[in-house]
Amino acid sequence: MSKVKYALIGFGGIAENRIAKEGFACDKARFPKGLEKAQLVGAFDVNPAREDAAKALGLKWYKSVDELLADPEIDAAYVATNNASHAPLAIRALNAGKHVIVEKPIATSVEDAQAMVKLAARKKLSLIVDHMMVNNAYNRLARRTVSLGKAGKINDCCFHMEFLYGATPEEAATWRCSKVSEMGGPIGDVASHCFYLAEFIFGSKITSVAAVYLPKTLGIKAEDGAYIKFTMANGITGSAKVAFSEPRGGLVGTFSNLGYEIYGTEGVIRGFGTMFQISGHPDEPYKIRLELETAKGVKPLSPRKFPNIYQSLIEGHAESVQNGSPLNGNDGLHNLRLCLAAHKSAHNDGKVYKVR
Repeated sequence: MSKVKYALIGFGGIAENRIAKEGFACDKARFPKGLEKAQLVGAFDVNPAREDAAKALGLKWYKSVDELLADPEIDAAYVATNNASHAPLAIRALNAGKHVIVEKPIATSVEDAQAMVKLAARKKLSLIVDHMMVNNAYNRLARRTVSLGKAGKINDCCFHMEFLYGATPEEAATWRCSKVSEMGGPIGDVASHCFYLAEFIFGSKITSVAAVYLPKTLGIKAEDGAYIKFTMANGITGSAKVAFSEPRGGLVGTFSNLGYEIYGTEGVIRGFGTMFQISGHPDEPYKIRLELETAKGVKPLSPRKFPNIYQSLIEGHAESVQNGSPLNGNDGLHNLRLCLAAHKSAHNDGKVYKVR
């Protein structure tokens, strides 16, 4: 079966290095075999200076979104632009008959996200959001360890992504710190990861959230951070601790803090560096760890294989296209609802809000 051919809409630094070079295996030195089901063939960016970087990877450069979407060679579009443009561009791609992968958040309003999901379903096109951390081998092992009852019956958990960002004028001016309407701030930027990963590990949806903002110490327009409590349909309770205001020492302290604790009646599962853009490859800047602590001591847990988290996402989407089994994007809609509910709660003294 022929490979699904993709084009990138948005070719900034992250799109080049994470999505093109890594996700689509355009970095042949690191990924000489390429992908089995997908191929990146083109790109567009509003900054024409990005053309040379795209062509250096052997990609066709499009002068406009319209030109890209009109190309019959392209089966699917990967939207990697600013958050506010996710929905408009994804809707244009779907209307052009292209399958879509979109960076998170799926949209900046529930109404736009619903329109995307409904349109994809009506046109029988595959739509997914880049919730790539579910593909991390350590997170998959954590899910299996929970399901096997190795820590006993789980009754609590804590997911955390706390680091320093926004302390300089340059960082404070970025969308992550300044554009609250685009889901900038720790809730939209990183609590979103905590939410979908918790749901993946426990195999259950979050049904309610309550949140409070952290004290304001940074000079940024977005919230500095938040403490969020959540309840899942299976009865497990948990928390997400997210912040842009925590120095955490340095690189090692920052990476190790991006993880979770899962509390069971017989033990604790701890992940270190398991909530980031790395996959566990030996050439990455931090060695991810997973461990199980019981009364007998601490046992390291290690996967046997370490698939790339971006490649797994793309290959899964391509497989859905090849099999005629389109994915519906509902997880992205649900994740957006959780983020918006957390903000609503923080603006209302931590009131509990149910989320469907």
